[in-house]
Amino acid sequence: MKRQFLNMTLAVAGAVLATIPSFAASNDTAAPETQARLAEKVRHELVMLPYFNIYDDLSFRLENSKVVLLGEVTRPTLKSDAEGVVKRIAGVTGVENNIEVLPLSNFDNGIRVRVARAVYGQSSLNRYALGSLPSIHIIVKNGNVTLEGVVANEMDRNIAGIQANSVSGVFNVTNNLRVESKRS
Repeated sequence: MKRQFLNMTLAVAGAVLATIPSFAASNDTAAPETQARLAEKVRHELVMLPYFNIYDDLSFRLENSKVVLLGEVTRPTLKSDAEGVVKRIAGVTGVENNIEVLPLSNFDNGIRVRVARAVYGQSSLNRYALGSLPSIHIIVKNGNVTLEGVVANEMDRNIAGIQANSVSGVFNVTNNLRVESKRS
């Protein structure tokens, strides 16, 4: 029951922010409220990083009070900045940084821009471009595109995948967009 409560709390928090997925492990020594608060602090710090944008994907996992950072970023400084801000959070006892820095490539940079234009330029998807950090993230590695984030419905998820697939130079598209869960 404790694990279900923790998973439900984290799922609701993730849907509200809709930018960074979080998977917190259950802990017998820490209360679920403490884990949820720690997850919220980590999520907030990562979202507030100044160079975090739609071409980066950051996520994390809690293992008790240790934070495991995951994802892919375009700048090496973003990887170190993420580790630095998480280390300073009260209650964090350690940080394991498994963030991958994507290779520098003018080819990939061109694909990033073209996919962003194709996805966010689509009239049914342009609402996802609103706000300081749009909810659809475009990760490009060696011509392969991965879409990460949250959309409102399955149709938007499919349209984003089709739009990304229509861009010239893209070898493969992996659509990891999640459909926002409806709260009753």
